[in-house]
Amino acid sequence: MFRVTNSTQVPFFFILMGIPGFEVSHGWISIPFCCLYTVSIVGNITILAVIRVEPSLQEPMYLFLSILALTDLGLTLTTLPTVMGLLWFNASEISFEACFAQFFFLHGFSFMESSVLLAMSFDRYVAICRPLHYVSILTNRVIRRIGIAIIFRCVLTVLPALFLLKRLPFCGSRHLSHSYCLHQDMIRLVCADTTINNWYGFVIALVFTTLDPLLIVVSYALILRSVLRISSQGESFQALNNCLSHILAVLVLYVPLVGLSMTHRFAKHAPPIVHVILANIYLLAPPVMNPIIYSIKTKQIRQRIFHLVSHRQLH
Repeated sequence: MFRVTNSTQVPFFFILMGIPGFEVSHGWISIPFCCLYTVSIVGNITILAVIRVEPSLQEPMYLFLSILALTDLGLTLTTLPTVMGLLWFNASEISFEACFAQFFFLHGFSFMESSVLLAMSFDRYVAICRPLHYVSILTNRVIRRIGIAIIFRCVLTVLPALFLLKRLPFCGSRHLSHSYCLHQDMIRLVCADTTINNWYGFVIALVFTTLDPLLIVVSYALILRSVLRISSQGESFQALNNCLSHILAVLVLYVPLVGLSMTHRFAKHAPPIVHVILANIYLLAPPVMNPIIYSIKTKQIRQRIFHLVSHRQLH
């Protein structure tokens, strides 16, 4: 991509920003980031490997969990090159095309995370409220269709935002305020009317930060109503305990997301480091925490991981 300046063509690029005010400490800051990325990659690959090799985990709940792990892995690998490149090598420039590619995958995987958690809440609803029909409703064919629908939903959501933004001229400052390409960050650099972009972004934010969580809350309201009808206190506790991992995963995603959205809309003049920290928490917390949560709270996965570790030590 080129921009015409004084009748000469110069390649257009954006300039990424690390941690504002701590540029001289990027080497030290890279250590916790490197640890978090390592935990995310190793943790999600472990979850995928365990589900793949263990026949007892070929159930709808764990198939959805494997989709979540793939999504987290994709989100991690999308931001890793620019974040670590900036912290390690001060590689702050990113080309126009590369930035929009990262924009597509970053927002696509973020929306996919929300969609997968919504599908998992439906899985928990069927498992607890209609246990006798669980296997007949959530067949492998149905799960594949849900997975394909999630992909199409996210792609068809991100592509219009990408093309709406890409058609607009960028001029003046090239400096982004994060170490990756976010829509709400890039649109600040546009020197044209962005009314359509803003309204589309508002509608998408409304869907993924309001509608998806609302449907998840509705599913858990139905689950709670069903659990309260169970006469045995032990069975009621077991049913709710089976949902705890998913509830924690939902909180890990939506609490930082709501914080980031509120900050961008109502605290635009807050110190830059506030926006940077919230954005990093939003993008790193789910991929890092989800494998930890499911490894600790899911007995079958925990036992299989211990078995794999002990088997490797014996050899």
